[in-house]
Amino acid sequence: MGLDSSSAPAIQLDRVSKAFGSDGALVLEDVSLTIAPGEFVCLLGASGCGKSTLLSLIAGLERPSSGTVTVASGRAAMMFQESALFPWLSARRNVELALGLRGVPRNRRREQALALLDVVNLTDAAEKRPHELSGGMRQRVALARSLAQDRPVLLMDEPFAALDAITRDLLHEELENVWRDTGRTIVFVTHNVREAARLGQRVLLMSSRPGRIARDWAVDSSTQRRIESPEVARLSIEITEELRKEIRRNAA
Repeated sequence: MGLDSSSAPAIQLDRVSKAFGSDGALVLEDVSLTIAPGEFVCLLGASGCGKSTLLSLIAGLERPSSGTVTVASGRAAMMFQESALFPWLSARRNVELALGLRGVPRNRRREQALALLDVVNLTDAAEKRPHELSGGMRQRVALARSLAQDRPVLLMDEPFAALDAITRDLLHEELENVWRDTGRTIVFVTHNVREAARLGQRVLLMSSRPGRIARDWAVDSSTQRRIESPEVARLSIEITEELRKEIRRNAA
């Protein structure tokens, strides 16, 4: 996917810091980051480094203690680790609910919901309720629901962490196809190094205590990668070594 370097950034963070608690402990400090329209960025780091906090700032769920966060499209869609589907609604109706909140007329919601479920290869399960779906299928519905918000920026907070390796690999392919087909800007938080190396067009490594951007890798996205690809293995080794350095630095 080609990027238009003349376009305004999809996401811009300028010297962003975030503190929590009565003691004002810094979770993030002086984070500056530019993400271009259509980029797929994976955010990686040790537990507690502030990955999810950074995502919440971009989503507008939290406000920075200092600095500025700008999302060109105004707001972003968000997908979490838990699918959080309404158990009494079918897959289709869960997606229709998001369409309704967006203002899509009732007489057009069914058609659009089925089209979105088709994007994630789940049309055949449209009338099933969440308890009838596997974990991977529920996450596909959650992805379709996120796409129903029709926002150029999609934020994903460890959405595949609870899934088995085979299901996760299948969903990697689905998500990559969605990204290539829709041109969305995706920021994907993960603690899985190989997942980041498999998916990211850019991989950002965060330091801890407080969180900063420690490394930024650009990845060749001209060809589709697989989890077992040699280039994924090589990048995973390099990222893991840098991650170990960060962990040792903060343990000292």
